Amino acid sequence: MQTHQHWQDIPATARGASVAMGNFDGVHRGHQRVIELARKDKAPLGIVCFEPHPREYFAPDSAPFRLMSAETRANRLARIGVEHLYQLPFGQDLSSLSAEAFARDVLAQGLGVRHVVVGADFCFGKGREGTATDLVQLGQSYGFEVTVAPLLAEGDRVFSSTAIRQALSDGLCQEAADMLGHWHRIDGAVLHGEKRGRTLGYPTANMSISGLHPPRFGVYAVLVDVLDGPHRGAYQGVASMGVRPMFGQNLPNLETFIFDFSGDLYGSRLSVALVKHLRDEMRFDSLDALITQMDADSARTRAILSAL
Repeated sequence: MQTHQHWQDIPATARGASVAMGNFDGVHRGHQRVIELARKDKAPLGIVCFEPHPREYFAPDSAPFRLMSAETRANRLARIGVEHLYQLPFGQDLSSLSAEAFARDVLAQGLGVRHVVVGADFCFGKGREGTATDLVQLGQSYGFEVTVAPLLAEGDRVFSSTAIRQALSDGLCQEAADMLGHWHRIDGAVLHGEKRGRTLGYPTANMSISGLHPPRFGVYAVLVDVLDGPHRGAYQGVASMGVRPMFGQNLPNLETFIFDFSGDLYGSRLSVALVKHLRDEMRFDSLDALITQMDADSARTRAILSAL
């Protein structure tokens, strides 16, 4: 997949694409429906999205809400066959464009798109003045086809990033996965921690969750992909999400113990899928009690993952 960081100076090979447009936070099943509608014979498949997320730009002090980092989103889009990722820088220049200027200058002249698919609730242009219906009309004026995808729902449940965030806040991994179409994953580099886990017999790979919507704190059964380095591959494990209440005040992070693994992962990039929330964070009376609980968590996790 080729990534393009601006709508200017797009190479000829990246023009003429059929694109799905939106933020695609989570790349959930509703997003996947939009992307599928953008698949056209003899046209490259592209995604037009925005970085940072417009909500981060307009409300920089708001609580973290993203389901995916830009890197995780790109990894997921590459897996489903996207050829071109137009990751447009969202700032003063882009946010000040009118709906018509965006359609003309960015989509038609800049990216040279052939076909655009958006969800029915898509808005664009300064002050979110443009609607999906407006885009259809602008496409007719500036030479690209527009398809408006209806919102995907099952019964009275609409598939949305908001609903997925709520499921994760409640620790409902399977419910989130049902809406996502895949396990919710946290990707990132393995960071140096305080290395307490190795003294307890549970060495962990520590990852930051900064900037992401925090799932319910506690212990999870997880699937782990090591994305690079000599230990690249798929593993199983048990992870702790939270602030480690046994050890004072700490920033929230994700600590993963990989089953039957021996090696150095510092600096490697991991993708950790949350499969089952086992329990909430707890404070124990002693390290021995903590180790006993970790043994029980590991045994339960092995049973859960063996049944997948």
